[in-house]
This record gives sequence, C-alpha cells and structure tokens, in this order.
Amino acid sequence: MSVLVYTENWDGKFKKISFELASYAVALAEQMKVPAVALSLGKVDETELKKLGNYGIESIMSDTNENYIGLDNQAIAKAVAIAAEKAGANVILIAHSNLGKAIAPRLSIKLKAGLVTAIHGLPLSLQPFTVLKNVFTNKAVGKVLVHAEKKVLTLAANSFGSQENIVTTIINHFDAGLSNTDFATKIEQTNKVTGKVLLSDADIVVSGGRGMKGPENWAPLEELAELLGAGTACSRPVSDEGWRPHSEHVGQTGKMIAPNLYFAFGISGAIQHLGGVSSSKVIVAVNKDPEAPIFEAADYGIVGDVFKVIPQFIEAVKEIKS
Repeated sequence: MSVLVYTENWDGKFKKISFELASYAVALAEQMKVPAVALSLGKVDETELKKLGNYGIESIMSDTNENYIGLDNQAIAKAVAIAAEKAGANVILIAHSNLGKAIAPRLSIKLKAGLVTAIHGLPLSLQPFTVLKNVFTNKAVGKVLVHAEKKVLTLAANSFGSQENIVTTIINHFDAGLSNTDFATKIEQTNKVTGKVLLSDADIVVSGGRGMKGPENWAPLEELAELLGAGTACSRPVSDEGWRPHSEHVGQTGKMIAPNLYFAFGISGAIQHLGGVSSSKVIVAVNKDPEAPIFEAADYGIVGDVFKVIPQFIEAVKEIKS
C-alpha cells in the first residue's frame, strides 16, 4: 500500500499548493505507516522535481508526455488511475484546485473509491477512515467517514501548510501509456495574465466592493496591493458592473480563496461572498456601516471611510518598508 499524491505543475513549475500537498501526503503516509509517492505529469525538469524532496517526498513517478500541457481532465484522470494501480495506492491525494475538482470525481469512479473534497487536517481516525471538511459555506465542520477501501481526497488550499523535511529523492520514469487519441483537448492559443500576483497563489489579497463607488477609485487599492505583494480581488457586484475583471471575483459564484490575510474594503459581506473567503486565516474589514455583516466574519474591523483608511494603510506600509 502507499499514498499517491498528484503534484500539479504550471508550465513545468510547482507552486505553493503542490508543496503543501506533498507535506500533507508525507504526514498522512507516516500516520498510515506506508510510503508516500508523488506523481508528476508533463515536462518538469529534474531540478524542479527534486524540490519535492524538500518536503519529504522520497519517490517520484514522472511521466514526461508533453500532451499533458493541454490539461485534458479525462486524460489526466486516466493517467493518475494507472499510476495509483502501479503504486498500489489506497489513498490518492489531489489539490482542491480547478483541475483537481475536475479530475477527482472521474478518478473516484475509475478506482471505485470513496471521494471527499476540500478536506483539512489529518484524519481523526484510520479505522474507520475519518476526515474533516468545512460545510454549510464554511459555517461548520463536518466529519466524513469513508468506508471504501480506496480513497480519493482533495486538500483545501492553505489548510495544512508546507513543512520542510529534506530527504533524498529518487525519480522514476513512468509511462501511463496514453496515446494521442486519449488527449481530446488541444491548445491553439494561450493568453496569460502577467505582472500580477495570481489569486490562487496569493498569501495576501486586497479586495474591494461597491463601497469603492466606481472603477476610477481603484488606484489606491492597487497601490496597496503592490506594496504588500498581494493579489487583487473584488465582490460580485463589482465584477457585474464591469468595474473589475471577472477573474478577480471571489465568492461562492467566483473564486474560492484561502489566503493568510484578506483585506475587504467597502464590502458589506453578503453570505455568497463570505462563502468564498471565510477560509482566510485573517480577515481585515473596512466599512463605514458598523452593522455590515462583514464584521461578523472579520478578525479585525475598522468602521470608517475606505477613501480615508486606504491612504493611511499605504503610508503605514511605506513607513514600515522604509
């Protein structure tokens, strides 16, 4: 038996969630007293692969088929299933990313495995296998028992943390045996956002709502984000009005994020918005309405005018950095 962890890469590079997932896999494998094996799909050079060894991964299965760059969900699910069978894995770990959420159900069906998404923390019990996950838009924590012999688990971002544990890593060539016909998705053109911190990677997120009153008022918020090395986000009404791109919309109907620090400027705190950001480690809210629901979820709250508070934040950050 083993724990197999699919370490997703982006253009041949691993991101924070992959190292967090590797750390979780090693801890779970120690709890189960079985080895942890990482799976890498696509062209990733040896130097990058060995970074997983910094987080306790001693064995890596690497399939360098370049067709994986198309992120074809069915092909990747098939490859992970084949790798799981070869590794004798009873637990398969995947990041709760857009790709992870797409392939986990397919993988569960292929392996006849139990599926639990967005877990956090190590299992409370191995017999029966019991894990925790947030439920009811993160307002409660549920205990989920998995009775199936095989389990597919997706790990919520920023819920476990990357834990350095340097070991010697062995990279083994792996060929899932997929042919060109297995890859139905073909990439013809790629447009990427450059020069910005992606929300999925951001440790700090600076977000604005209707309290910003219009797109012309976003410059100070963007300046603060740049000073903090933060990602920028917005509430749904802001993206619906076209003030900010939909790619910045966070909430139940947008992106679900879990940064270490989330700033909410001029956001009232509708339940749909809170459902997408409540996993943040610390929430700081600024709103002129003392009754705004956002204050119920915030760790720190400032009742005040965002147009006065944001410049004060900027000056304070500049002073600290200087």
